[in-house]
Amino acid sequence: MRPQRAFGQPGRPGPTDDPPAAPIRQILLKIHSRCNLSCDHCYMYQHADQTWRHRPLVMSKRTLDHTAARIAEHAADHDLSSVSVVLHGGEPLLAGAHTLDYAVRAIRRAVRGRTAVRFGLQTNGLLLDDRFLDLFVQHEVTVGVSLDGPSGANDRHRRYADGRGSHGGVVPALHLLRSERYRHLYGGILCTVDLDNDPEDVYAHLLEFEPPEVDLLLPHGNWTKPPPGRVDDPAAAPYAGWLIAVFDRWYEAPERQTRIRLFESIIALLLGGRSGTEAVGLGRIDLVTIETDGAIEQGDALKTTEEGMAATGLHVARDSIDRALGHPGIQSRQRGLAGLCTTCRRCPAVAVCGGGLYAHRYRVDNGFDNPSVYCADLFALIRHVAGRVSADLERARAS
Repeated sequence: MRPQRAFGQPGRPGPTDDPPAAPIRQILLKIHSRCNLSCDHCYMYQHADQTWRHRPLVMSKRTLDHTAARIAEHAADHDLSSVSVVLHGGEPLLAGAHTLDYAVRAIRRAVRGRTAVRFGLQTNGLLLDDRFLDLFVQHEVTVGVSLDGPSGANDRHRRYADGRGSHGGVVPALHLLRSERYRHLYGGILCTVDLDNDPEDVYAHLLEFEPPEVDLLLPHGNWTKPPPGRVDDPAAAPYAGWLIAVFDRWYEAPERQTRIRLFESIIALLLGGRSGTEAVGLGRIDLVTIETDGAIEQGDALKTTEEGMAATGLHVARDSIDRALGHPGIQSRQRGLAGLCTTCRRCPAVAVCGGGLYAHRYRVDNGFDNPSVYCADLFALIRHVAGRVSADLERARAS
């Protein structure tokens, strides 16, 4: 048995008639639009889109009520068995316990019938304490924390406005979250890859906090504004080297100490399964963002491309979430193989790569009709993973 469609026949364009739009199952709820850190790699504040400057600090109760009604309407119209709501920012804990409590109660109160609502929250951890965690126990809110490695690695980017590093403040929060009392809420650690950090040191440090899952994110960039370390040589794959070092340690461990979403998704796709991340695979994107002012937007990674790229012109006070499904940007991201550029459609790794994260394909002169700016990295990583998996399957078959 060999991995399916990683390498071999190139992908082929799909039918000309697109299938019906997939309903939205994930809501990124921007409960607060500011942050208590000033990270220099932040996609919200340090990239092209600066619309956060004109939005309310915190989502109002009225906007939360409109949002809850729209989620309930969409879930009922599409008979969804579940919907995920991620409380996000900025830093969502700045909204305060009362607002977070109101948001969860309003949405759960509005969504009736068979639809289960699953809540998560992504935080830098600096404000995380027993008071918040007891609230999250009450409402079954899972918590993810951002950390880029040991203090030297983390504090290169994740800093306060006065230059102080944040590592020392995040560590106690992670220890609290992994304690017996709260561990069932522990969603995992989000880590942004930095080529200047040693990959094995970063991974070893993250394992000290016993995360159930690690999300390794490539820093946002595109062909107009390349990510750090991206050189003129299109064949260079420095990020693949970094990720492969972590993959090999993770894959070779006698017992997996954590899940790594990117690696598990690549393996699943190689074996004909589904991806658990929009960073790889051809799955149709089923996410929208709702900003603090009630604007319905596309995925917020688009804020790294140009001003207003994520906007749809829709608002929860007057528009259904179904209307967002008709937006050209969201339609494009639901077209799978047919929505990719010619280079990607001809690539033997397309079924696994899927063109990479949509925002990473952007170039100012032709929009998103390009491979990912991480094309070489993704190809090298997928080839490496495919080789390891194929070898293991061959050994298993021969034994």
